[in-house]
Amino acid sequence: METNAYNQKLNRYELGDQIVYTGFSSYKDAEACAEKKGGTLVEVGFRDGNDNPQITDEAGLIEKKLHYYVYAGEEYKFIHSSDPGFRKYADELQQIKSKQKEYSPEEKYLANFEIENTEDPIIVIKNDHLESVTSRERSKYLKHAKVYEIGVSLPKS
Repeated sequence: METNAYNQKLNRYELGDQIVYTGFSSYKDAEACAEKKGGTLVEVGFRDGNDNPQITDEAGLIEKKLHYYVYAGEEYKFIHSSDPGFRKYADELQQIKSKQKEYSPEEKYLANFEIENTEDPIIVIKNDHLESVTSRERSKYLKHAKVYEIGVSLPKS
């Protein structure tokens, strides 16, 4: 089983005469995998609300050296846990949640349950307001989103 830099399972797809892996933790993680395996970096798009990958260059991930991008319209912003602004939004979301529920001091300050327990968390913002937290995998099915990930392509043996 292939894994990314955080030991999370990579997704494996067979597309024509190639095998493509996605789910990398960073652009550098994908570069290292491509170099190690003799593969090629590719951009993979999930554009139909399902897990149907297609090789594309629509989001420009390779040129921008990004590993993940979601487009669901101008009103939405998807912030991945590796993005610089993630911690700010995560802290804000935790404050909102703790005001809605009466957490003990230990729960408020020692655990960030929803965000910490979501695998590879993504914060969804609509019109500059926090909407929800989801996983990278589930983002493919939300808001008619177009999800783009960096992948490593290898020829089938």
